[in-house]
Amino acid sequence: MSMNNNIDKFFDWLAKPMNQDDIDAWYLANNINYDMSELFRDFCLSFLDLLEQTYLGDEIGSKKETKVGMNEQQKKNHFNWCLNKTVENFTKENINFKLKEDDKVFFENFFYEIFYNQNEFKIKKNIRDFFFSIFDYKNVKTKSDIEIFTELYKVLERSIK
Repeated sequence: MSMNNNIDKFFDWLAKPMNQDDIDAWYLANNINYDMSELFRDFCLSFLDLLEQTYLGDEIGSKKETKVGMNEQQKKNHFNWCLNKTVENFTKENINFKLKEDDKVFFENFFYEIFYNQNEFKIKKNIRDFFFSIFDYKNVKTKSDIEIFTELYKVLERSIK
């Protein structure tokens, strides 16, 4: 069997939709529940809203972003401000998040990949749909989807007080 054939089989396995029984067993094994999933989706969407509404942007020709641009330090400051503001907003609703440094780094890397460093406007535009889909408790997921979902879920679960 060739290396390319193994890689193709791996990608097929990773992209294959899981059946609902396997998804439910995964949720049970990882202590994932519906209410927390909804809360974490709301947190991510609130954070994304704040990012989008306050980001000065760095894409020329984008319809939603200015052409002012931001350097790396300004992006980092923007990310931290948005994250802190989102946490503060949830605290006003008596929902307390306190992200550990490792979890902040995970969140930062995740959003840098899908938001700040994303050159494809079409992909940026679909981040909201991604969060709705990935946090939809009953949505059919691939193995890749469920791993991303679980990682986001666990980061936020560790952070809630």
